[in-house]
Amino acid sequence: MGLFKFIFSKTFLIQLALALVMLVVLAYLGMQWLDYTTNQGERIEVPNLSELQLSEVETTLHQKQLRYEILDSANFNPEYPPYSVIAQAPKAGKYVKENRKIYLTLNPSGYRKVIIPDLIRRTRRQAEPTLKSLGFEIGQIIYKPDIAEDAVLELRHNGKTLNAGDELMKTSKIDLVLGDGSGGYHAPESDSLGTGEDTPISE
Repeated sequence: MGLFKFIFSKTFLIQLALALVMLVVLAYLGMQWLDYTTNQGERIEVPNLSELQLSEVETTLHQKQLRYEILDSANFNPEYPPYSVIAQAPKAGKYVKENRKIYLTLNPSGYRKVIIPDLIRRTRRQAEPTLKSLGFEIGQIIYKPDIAEDAVLELRHNGKTLNAGDELMKTSKIDLVLGDGSGGYHAPESDSLGTGEDTPISE
């Protein structure tokens, strides 16, 4: 009964109230200290770096006490200047702490080269989607005598025969020389277009 009376005594209740007040004060002071040391109240708005060159990026971020890191170059985008920023993280308008790194993706200087696949004797239905998926454009369709109709006999670019493994700039136009199903085919001895056997077809 003595302990029960002590718990509900005026002295104990006063001490308990003081302890709770001290706990609240210490918690508040701790939060204030944490807020101060981590700069929780200082936020910097991320600027829009799109299309800026690296020299401009450095100046802009230095003024805002931010840093940057280049992640990689993406596929060439003709809508952006070469070597300019085409993507950033965090995005423009977000708020970050001082000295935060902004991760950048740059636009290359031009289209990259792509390896020509082996499409000889593949059908036109197979060749065209393959070339388009690699970023090439389909140019002229030329027919020559061959036993297989619409089979790929040659790939050409600017009049020159392409071989599997050759590298060509992305978005280049590739002409397809196809069999017409009429007879035998003999590979040309030169790379020139315009032989009497070629039958260009406008697409």
